[in-house]
Amino acid sequence: MHIPTSPSSTSSQSAPVVNTRVAMAVATTIFFMWGFLTCLNDILIPHLKSVFELNYTQAMLVQFTFFGAYFLMSLPAGRLVARLGYKQGIVAGLVIAGIGALGFWPAAELRVYGAFLAALFVLATGITVLQVAANPYVALLGPERTSSSRLTLAQALNSLGTAIAPIFGGMLILGNTVKSADELTALPLADQLAYRAQEAQSVQGPYLGLAVALFLLALFVFLFRLPALSENSEQADSARHSYGDALRHKHLLFGVLGIFFYVGAEVSIGSFLVNYLSLPNIGGFSEQQATHYVSLYWTMAMIGRFAGSALLVRFSPRKLLALFALINVGLLALTMGSEGKLALYSVVAIGLFNSIMFPTIFALGIERLGPLTNKASSLLIMAIVGGAVVPFLQGVLADRIGVHHSFVLPLLCYGYIIFYGLVGSRTSTGVTQQD
Repeated sequence: MHIPTSPSSTSSQSAPVVNTRVAMAVATTIFFMWGFLTCLNDILIPHLKSVFELNYTQAMLVQFTFFGAYFLMSLPAGRLVARLGYKQGIVAGLVIAGIGALGFWPAAELRVYGAFLAALFVLATGITVLQVAANPYVALLGPERTSSSRLTLAQALNSLGTAIAPIFGGMLILGNTVKSADELTALPLADQLAYRAQEAQSVQGPYLGLAVALFLLALFVFLFRLPALSENSEQADSARHSYGDALRHKHLLFGVLGIFFYVGAEVSIGSFLVNYLSLPNIGGFSEQQATHYVSLYWTMAMIGRFAGSALLVRFSPRKLLALFALINVGLLALTMGSEGKLALYSVVAIGLFNSIMFPTIFALGIERLGPLTNKASSLLIMAIVGGAVVPFLQGVLADRIGVHHSFVLPLLCYGYIIFYGLVGSRTSTGVTQQD
């Protein structure tokens, strides 16, 4: 399947389009935005936990709802993008996410936890549509051999969003101390009403601002004449293909498992870092001190993505993916077999080598699929549900053998990614990217 390398091959005859560099700049803005929105959940969880006096299981419904949307809505999102095309799919995703962000206003007024979860599900549905449309769009926006590099660069901007969101959310959402139910009951009625209004506004303001930003970004993308890349969508194909047809391509099937295991490992390690680094034989930190190392873990992923974008232009994406996964297996073995600073720094360093994995697995998974790309993208995005499953399984393992040795589960996940890079990612008709 020929992949267009210039805007002229993908544009309409009646209207000129911008060059691929400008299109890439617009697309990376989308990646920044959904990274920002995703990481804001980490701030929303402690806020809602305090306001509604939730236990940890109830509070984790925020992440369960968010990741659940990926699983439930990926296939409908794929059908939507197949009907609209990549550009209009991105616009639709931004609008849906904006409606979800807008839903935080009535949820805060009602002070109903379920209303927050409903708004969050709509927001996550919009991000799912963005993922299904924008990931393959960036991968296809130029030569096939550099698709992993482009997607890694875009994901670096996604990581920048995750780095900024905690600062933004911490100032605007967690700026005030939340009162307990007993403290609230002791206040005069007028003070109670004033306090509830203040708590509502601490969420309403930021999410209302995000809704406006999402709607404006949707309008900007709608008016922007981006390359359509319709040759690589279902709009260019008269035949009707099923998801089963897509999964007959083994490199996609193995890629879906690769995304599942990678996202599961990445999220699981990040979720356990605070508890792990608080252990007396590892760091002995307070929870607040340990969060700085969690931030470092995600920041290193961002740094690695900028560096990885350059490396992927010069080296084989398959071999680099396998090498980075092998290094992470070594780092996990090192942290499990050691204590103190060595265990601490080896587990945090994993973030650096996580950097290229998602975009590279994704780009390799959709390689040479042509009109099946939309369905392949939906299946790959659905596999992000690994971020809900693997941490839960590691939690079960940690209860039985301890947090220190429970990292054997993400170690096995990275072991699979070594297989995918070396064997599972190869297409049945041969390799077209750098080998």
